[in-house]
Amino acid sequence: MIERRHEPRTPVDVALLIWGVDTRGERFLQEVRAHDVSLRGALLSGVETEVRPGDVIGILYAGKKARFRVVWVRYDGTGDKMQAAVHRIEADPCPWMELLVESTAASPAAVPSLEI
Repeated sequence: MIERRHEPRTPVDVALLIWGVDTRGERFLQEVRAHDVSLRGALLSGVETEVRPGDVIGILYAGKKARFRVVWVRYDGTGDKMQAAVHRIEADPCPWMELLVESTAASPAAVPSLEI
């Protein structure tokens, strides 16, 4: 399988809040879990609200908010909750930056170059 990700993912299991408008046009607020976070996105699990690719949802983590676009959704193994891959809207700051510090510090791309 070809790896399509352009940045490393950090494996975590953290609770966060999502909110937005579901497929029926009703507002929702729900606690979900985030896994495999990166600077630009995350994998969410335990999503009970019907969302679809292209929807914009808000995420609140550790007092920080950001908007994310849903990339794909699928039902989990039990079939009653969904997983959703989300991509951060570029204008908003990454809410879980502190979770990425160790992995980005070890990355060669994170080392500043010296200009002569």
